[in-house]
Amino acid sequence: MNLIVRGRSFARNFARTSTLALIIAGFLFGLLPMVHAISIDPGDGSTNSSPVYTPLDSWWFNDHTNWTSDTGYAPVSFTNVAFSTLGNFASVLVDNTNAAWLQYNVYENDGTTNLTVDTGTVMFWFAPGNWSSTNMGGFGPGGWGRLFELGNYTTNSSYGWWSIYVDPDGANLYFSTQTNDLSGNYSNYLATPIAWTTNYFHFIALTYSATNTALYLDGTLATNGPPLTVYPGPDAMTNGFFIGSDSGGDYQAHGLFNNVVTYAVPLDEATIQQIFNWEYIYYAINPNNVAMSRISSASSTPSYTPAYNAITGQGGLLFVTNTADCVSGTNAFQVWMTNITATAASGGTMSVTFTIQGGSDYVPYDVFANSVLGFPASTSPKWAWMGQGYHCTTYKLTGLPNTSVFIVLGTPIDADGDGLTDAYEKLVSHTDPNNPDTDGDGISDSDEVLNQTDPLTANGAIPSSPNILTCPQ
Repeated sequence: MNLIVRGRSFARNFARTSTLALIIAGFLFGLLPMVHAISIDPGDGSTNSSPVYTPLDSWWFNDHTNWTSDTGYAPVSFTNVAFSTLGNFASVLVDNTNAAWLQYNVYENDGTTNLTVDTGTVMFWFAPGNWSSTNMGGFGPGGWGRLFELGNYTTNSSYGWWSIYVDPDGANLYFSTQTNDLSGNYSNYLATPIAWTTNYFHFIALTYSATNTALYLDGTLATNGPPLTVYPGPDAMTNGFFIGSDSGGDYQAHGLFNNVVTYAVPLDEATIQQIFNWEYIYYAINPNNVAMSRISSASSTPSYTPAYNAITGQGGLLFVTNTADCVSGTNAFQVWMTNITATAASGGTMSVTFTIQGGSDYVPYDVFANSVLGFPASTSPKWAWMGQGYHCTTYKLTGLPNTSVFIVLGTPIDADGDGLTDAYEKLVSHTDPNNPDTDGDGISDSDEVLNQTDPLTANGAIPSSPNILTCPQ
């Protein structure tokens, strides 16, 4: 195991200081090369084995400059998407406060077809990037997050729509379609409950035909439904399909996608299970995957002196000792960590001991941890708040994963005075540190964090669960 010490400055005009003082401690193993195969033979090698399933196309997202498919076809357009080494070492992140989309053709100019909507299979790996399901203690994506979509939902069914999506709570996964018959209806073919957590990848497979529809989660059949008889017409098909959002870059999935594959035929259940078994290991062995090394935030208590701070307290920091050679900073915001040691602990976990130096007396400094070092903070996976400590004091953190850990020390700057430090807003809540009410719903960011509502989505804008009469958006 290697201990890597890294420094990073987050400059702010406020007091000409940095919100985050120092990043430390990464435990990294060498990454294994990615295995890439697009033809799947689920047979046993005998002369009577199952047929080979050849994809229409696949997207591993290794080309994070042009986002071309694995067969070399460029997207129609893309904006505000990011690359991540989470997943099978190459994922696309669709999660932005502005419109973000990744659009591909259904039909290429040379006659190639990338997607069939009446009969086929769509499969991909997905991980929520900044949310967990409400039934897992999170806030959900806050909107009808589109995972894979073609066309547009319309109230009068004038265009055509074909979508795999999640509800605002992140508690249900749906497959719905709509044609252009002007009936105003749409068909909700499949629905299955989910319980997902931040950065934990899941394997999703949808099969559909004139005989049956089915959704598989992590290789296992989750639900099946009636034959697919409603799907978009040619007009919607010409606009291509979108990964992670609708065609306007809204209703984002706020998550990571990896290894998207399309087929012109429904794959059988045994093959889907086998593909999951083959690919899962590459998600498990990647030390960057929070799925294998998730860190939870510590409990906190609001403080009202000397100023309101919604997230305060010792949290999970264990006091070790006061230091005899105490060093103060030139001001309260010049602070750093020293004497960093990492030791193996029981259960395959790690313990890290460090000393806070610099800063000023009686000023609490936040400590954050993550298994993924991602920048900018606004689009990186959420960090966990570990607690607050004081300068000239040595602390210990226990129960950390033994794969990859980064620790950052935050300062008490709160530029908008909402009770959340700028460091917390950048790393954890992903709210605007210059706006006390990021979503503009009249409730401060700190109150939404404490009440476990989503500070990025106006509370009055979340619709009810979808049904045949309710628009899923």
